[in-house]
Amino acid sequence: MAILRLENGTTYTQLADISLELAKLNVTLNYWPIENEATRQLLKEASLTDEEKEIVLTSLDGYFEQLKQEAGYQARDLIVLHPDIANLDTLLAKFERCHTHADDEVRYIIDGEGVFGFVFPDGSQGELTIQPQEYINVPAHSEHWFHLTASKRVKAVRYFTTTAGWVPEYTETVIRFPSLTAV
Repeated sequence: MAILRLENGTTYTQLADISLELAKLNVTLNYWPIENEATRQLLKEASLTDEEKEIVLTSLDGYFEQLKQEAGYQARDLIVLHPDIANLDTLLAKFERCHTHADDEVRYIIDGEGVFGFVFPDGSQGELTIQPQEYINVPAHSEHWFHLTASKRVKAVRYFTTTAGWVPEYTETVIRFPSLTAV
């Protein structure tokens, strides 16, 4: 389950409590179960071929269809990150700085875990660790950052209305949250 840690030392572990805090940012967090056993078995692999990625995506297309109907999403892909990927740290570095996007950042974590950091309206900061079967929608223009946990492993379905709006636009906000420096 997700864990939200705030800069003031408060920690939330219940989805309802986390959702209440994230509502201040209009961030949506949901639990989406992976019910297909073959998909669960594929997700145990460290890396996936393009064919295996498509099998996983197809098995989860019920969620994609829902997003298409409700919010006009047009595309999805599956990103697989693990320590054996060449230049992984360089790839991740561009998201570890505070930034925004012109479009929503929508992720469905299906294996591993990642951490989204946020700047709240009052200027305080927090970090949300999201784990398998958790879906997050970070609205366009929300100040945030992202990094992996120490395991440096995640498989995430990314949903797009357009890929053009997903380029990071860096802000000058300094990340004060301590865990990024500890990773």
